[in-house]
Parts: sequence; structure tokens; C-alpha cells
Amino acid sequence: MKMNRREAFGAISAFALMASVMEAQTGEGAVLANSRVFEYDKLTVKKSDNGGESRAVVHGTLPTGEFVELHNTTLPAGKMPHKPHKHPHSEFVLFREGNCEYLADGVSQKVGPGDIVFTASMKPHGLRNIGTTPAKYFVVAIGVQAPSVEVELKPPA
Repeated sequence: MKMNRREAFGAISAFALMASVMEAQTGEGAVLANSRVFEYDKLTVKKSDNGGESRAVVHGTLPTGEFVELHNTTLPAGKMPHKPHKHPHSEFVLFREGNCEYLADGVSQKVGPGDIVFTASMKPHGLRNIGTTPAKYFVVAIGVQAPSVEVELKPPA
């Protein structure tokens, strides 16, 4: 099979786009410069020690300079995704299903479907599924890319 220049250019462009999309999905520090759709069923599933799972969507930097990480999590009933912690980035958690308890700034609050939690940079916080069914939510982290630090959080008196 012989390709003409137009077909060859199209193939090269398609491979370049696929490479940039794959890098944008998983690459450390990748620049997220191309619009696209992330199909839920095609995202890689990572099993968690707590019996839950997560699907990484993006992990990279916007052309405007902000680091962004987005993942979808399924958290089993009665479980925490991890110990309470704090981190330099800010994050939004968008709840789709289930009931959780969000603890931050000495306040415990029940959250559920449709609720959105915002955690500011370096504010200690924690999350626990307090329902009888799995909780499903998206986490959108924006800002400085750095490791989280575990903290001790006590429920309000």
C-alpha cells in the first residue's frame, strides 16, 4: 500500500495527537493543550487497598501554567480513601453517588450526590464513606504538584 503526501501527513498528525493524549492522560508534567473526551469505560482502573478503585483521567499542566490532576473514585461503604492529610494544591470533590462525611477545620459535614467539596491549599481534611453503598466521586486537584502529608484530625466535640 502506497500513501500519498496528504495521507502520510494525516497519519503522522494522528500519531502525534495520540501520543500527546496519552502523555496528557498519564505523563508527569505533560502540557494539557488539546481538547478531547475521556470515555469513562476506557479509563484504566486501579484497585485500592481499601477495596475501592480509581480511574485516572488527567495529570499534567495547563497551557496557562496550573497543575491539574483529575480522577474518579469508587469508595466502599465504611472506608476512607486514605488517612487525613493536607497538600499544597487545592481540590474540588464532586459527589455522584453515596454518602460521605467530610472533616475539615474542626467541622464534620455529611455530603452526598450533587454536593461539591472545596479544600483549600494546606488545610487538613479527611473523608469517610458513612453510607451502606459505594460512594462515587470525582477529584479535581489544581495547583502545586507535591506529595500529601498525613495529619491527625479529631472530630468536633
